[in-house]
Amino acid sequence: MTPNIDTIAAIATPSGQGGIGIVRVSGAAVPAIAWQLLGRLPKPRYAERHDFRAGDGTLIDAGLTLYFPAPASFTGEHVLELHGHGGPVVMDLLLERVLALGARPARPGEFSERAFLNGKLDLAQAEAIADLIDSGTAQAARAAACSLQGIFSDHIHTLLQQLIELRSWIEATMDFPDDEIDLFSDERLGEQIAALGEAIERVLAGAHQGQLLHDGITLVIAGRPNAGKSSLLNALAGFDAAIVTDIPGTTRDVLREHIQIDGMPLHIIDTAGLHDSTDPVEQAGMQRARRAMENADRVLLVIDDQAGYTAADAAILEELPAGMSHTRIRSKIDLTGRPPGISGADASEEVALSAHTGAGLDDLRRHLKQCVGFQEQAEGGFSARRRHLDALQRARAHIVEGSRLLREQRAAELLAEELREAQQDLGEITGAFTSEDLLDRIFSSFCIGK
Repeated sequence: MTPNIDTIAAIATPSGQGGIGIVRVSGAAVPAIAWQLLGRLPKPRYAERHDFRAGDGTLIDAGLTLYFPAPASFTGEHVLELHGHGGPVVMDLLLERVLALGARPARPGEFSERAFLNGKLDLAQAEAIADLIDSGTAQAARAAACSLQGIFSDHIHTLLQQLIELRSWIEATMDFPDDEIDLFSDERLGEQIAALGEAIERVLAGAHQGQLLHDGITLVIAGRPNAGKSSLLNALAGFDAAIVTDIPGTTRDVLREHIQIDGMPLHIIDTAGLHDSTDPVEQAGMQRARRAMENADRVLLVIDDQAGYTAADAAILEELPAGMSHTRIRSKIDLTGRPPGISGADASEEVALSAHTGAGLDDLRRHLKQCVGFQEQAEGGFSARRRHLDALQRARAHIVEGSRLLREQRAAELLAEELREAQQDLGEITGAFTSEDLLDRIFSSFCIGK
């Protein structure tokens, strides 16, 4: 990576009015900007009061400054923070003054990107900053904080160390064949490969939990009109998010709510009832319902227990994309006397409940956690993203393939290549191996000023 030569600046606090607003500046020109704006360079890592003046000397604001000389700063560069009153006009004027003194506007995530490029954070830790800011649950925030502290990265570094040691041993036997090292008769090799595979599985399991905390799951509530879909949404949300009436077809558009179950985020989408209709408004609503079902992680098919499972319900399931997970919900059991709970297995699993009385709702919550393998975060849990899971899964596949090649073909050079590929996959997580395109995708999703 080429060193950064620009000095960047941005408002680091959310838009709108607040008690405090912060303009953050990072780069080589920070000392010069401080001299022109403040009349001197603030004492490092001390909060000092200063007047912030425009170019003609008029007062913009008065507030506190914090100066962090390189390399002991978040970005690894000289950093200056100007803490003023949090009015949008005041912040804009202060930022304009800093830009006039030689800085340029920062891109989204550019401060964190510079921290990564300057070795202050690895890529997983940098992503954890955004995850911590975006946390939707307390458990997700704790997991992101653990990743920011380096817990996830430590797991990856341990795996990489095991891989490097194993590769070094194998490649040494290939480079020095006269040393009489019989690679294929040494039982330690198979044991080390197996141990490495098990270690990746453990980290992958933890990353799966972290990804669920980060992304949650998207549930689409589908079914025939008046089956109890909106009542189920309200029961899960804990308030009247949707209008509920006895008139079929009350819901004509998709309704979205975000809730959590024991720390696992749920994105719930209530949809229009699916049935034959010539009403163009209803048809538009049903088209949106079908699109939502195509993009869901799981579909909850709500069945009115008074009518039972009908051919129309079966037709809705047949419309689901191949492989789409679903659960049948037997609703309104307070009117039929069916006991609440879970019955059936796998694809035919059903949850009987009453949104009116709440009976069976805890069974549904427990069922949803079991479906995705979610567990309450234990000590040492960490946040993760889909790309982390993908990299771990690719690394695991290379280890499995390497083990097969060792067992069936006794090909040391092919095994070494599979291990090299696995090492590169794991290195993508922390940024040891990465591309500028990947960095652009990751940091462009950050907020400006971070």
